[in-house]
Amino acid sequence: MARIEFGDEKVTTYGNLPSLDEKAPHFELLKSDLSIANLDDYKGKRIIMNIFPSIDTGVGATSVRNFSKKADELENVTVLCISRDLPFAQQRFTRNESLENIVNLSDFRERNFGKDYGVEMIDGPWEGLLSRAVIVLNENGHVIHSQQVPNIDDEPDYLAALKTLL
Repeated sequence: MARIEFGDEKVTTYGNLPSLDEKAPHFELLKSDLSIANLDDYKGKRIIMNIFPSIDTGVGATSVRNFSKKADELENVTVLCISRDLPFAQQRFTRNESLENIVNLSDFRERNFGKDYGVEMIDGPWEGLLSRAVIVLNENGHVIHSQQVPNIDDEPDYLAALKTLL
């Protein structure tokens, strides 16, 4: 279990992020059209998993915008923006922002991703939502970078995540 902060309050996550060099756990998440996406759909791609509590928070929205900008500059990289928001809210945001080079995925139905990746908050004001984290996978689906953001109010370290893909 990881201990993070929400403002001044301590919050616990369900577990820990996958370890470096570990094969990323399988997932099944909902796309905007309510179809299922899984890790195998992105086989052969380098992946940035931008994980956050909600697209309707300032930092969540900023992280989606920032990773979207950078995705254009990187070859063979897919940015997966993952939260427990309804797919409709995710789609509304990306449509309103004219963001086309990211993939929104939702863990609202099965709720396994948060547990399998160690990012579900199990206490605190946002209990049941996903914590803010970034996981980068290589073409073989192995973890090459991970960051559990220590305070939910802070942005992830974009540069550290992107450097692993250069």
